[in-house]
Amino acid sequence: MAPKKNILKLNKLQLRTLALAQVLASDPTTSNKNNETGEVTLLSVPHPHGNHVHVGRFVVSAREASGFSNMAVWTALNRKGLAIISDPLTITLTARGVGYETGLGERFLTESDH
Repeated sequence: MAPKKNILKLNKLQLRTLALAQVLASDPTTSNKNNETGEVTLLSVPHPHGNHVHVGRFVVSAREASGFSNMAVWTALNRKGLAIISDPLTITLTARGVGYETGLGERFLTESDH
């Protein structure tokens, strides 16, 4: 039986934000992994310029990445045990957050040409 998707009932914005944060967490140039705990701290959260955002080596619509700047999204992910918000500038995905199945895969991702 396939694992059930979205068992924590995240809303669409929370799912998109988590999926994009997982992309950042998978790249050692944009994150720092704690091998003992499995937690991954994001070194920075990208900000939109124009109509897009650079997420690692990918380009994502600014609209799709709007959750990065929404503290309520991060608070919900924290409450559900998927992220740790130690201060407004530091976001860490828990091991559960890194492995959570969003069902979005690479839906929003296009490799950057600049």
